[in-house]
Amino acid sequence: MSAPVSTVEDAIQAALATVNDPEIRRPITELGMVRSATIGASGVVRVELLLTVAGCPLKDKLRTDITAAVASVPGVTGVEIDFGVMTPEQRQSLQSQLRGGGATEEPVIPFAQPGSRTRVYAVASGKGGVGKSSVTVNLAAALAARGLSVGVVDADIYGHSVPRMLGTEARPTRVEDMIMPPQSHGVKVISIGMFTSGNAAVVWRGPMLHRALQQFLADVYWGDLDVLLLDLPPGTGDVAISLAQLLPNSEILIVTTPQTAAAEVAERAGAIALQTHQRVVGVIENMSWLELPDGSRMEIFGAGGGEAVAESLSRTIGAQVPLLGQIPLDTRVREAGDAGNPIVLAEPESPAARALGTVADRLALRRESLLGKPLGLKPAGR
Repeated sequence: MSAPVSTVEDAIQAALATVNDPEIRRPITELGMVRSATIGASGVVRVELLLTVAGCPLKDKLRTDITAAVASVPGVTGVEIDFGVMTPEQRQSLQSQLRGGGATEEPVIPFAQPGSRTRVYAVASGKGGVGKSSVTVNLAAALAARGLSVGVVDADIYGHSVPRMLGTEARPTRVEDMIMPPQSHGVKVISIGMFTSGNAAVVWRGPMLHRALQQFLADVYWGDLDVLLLDLPPGTGDVAISLAQLLPNSEILIVTTPQTAAAEVAERAGAIALQTHQRVVGVIENMSWLELPDGSRMEIFGAGGGEAVAESLSRTIGAQVPLLGQIPLDTRVREAGDAGNPIVLAEPESPAARALGTVADRLALRRESLLGKPLGLKPAGR
């Protein structure tokens, strides 16, 4: 049980400790952002707050949250906030604190460490146009709505679209060498589109793609994630190979449509797991059918592609690869994505949203792997 608050000053500090930095999601008092907090004879509290950067995009939210928290303390008649900026030394100290080590340490990919409890799903497809990004965004939003801490890496460098679908136009904030990812609908997201001007094309070769993916994983402050989703480009090119090198523990989700041509290509994308030694966690069939007003279904792209891919991969890999779900074709999925409000949130009772929610439930409840985790076993004595 916590000790009772004895003074107004203690109550003010306790109130400030309830305010989280909007980007880092940790108390501002813990991050060293509160330089001072004093109360005058008239009951007006003056708070001196240090921002990580001068142009902090969430300055107004900090002002609102701090004012609301401090004004609730009995005896406080007003709140005034003076904003300052951290010195380079203070930012370096914050960076070291967030990384849990010395400021000069080489950044590492936290999800590749043996003790990581983050489930990493790489969402892949054999060809473009199957709705892979829509599936990724909706699964992320559905998992976040279920109380999980979720991040998305838009690894489709050439065809980045995740920020629009999640409704975020914010630019990442830098703290020394660390990048704070914007958040939308409870999901942290990073994309090359946040660093380009307008709708400029990205023209890179393999080494640049590898470096970008490495930075997204190592230089971004993700915090303690339960799930990380990566929206991969179609096919089995440079990014898929880099992912296997950087995150060998990642698992592959294959997205296909029902038609035979798409299914055959999707099988190739899944079969890469034989060479990279990754696990294929399942297949998602998108655009499975169109529900008509009379309740019947029109199978616009044919039928059976998802099941065929799952069965083929199961034979090829030698392990069970389930068909996780079939997502019906629905114009509202496109409309919600264009509006930046995923359908699982905008219309959760729609057939597509329910199907996506079922897949999210299966991913959220998957039993954790014991790979790399100490079991606490000791050899028996002779």
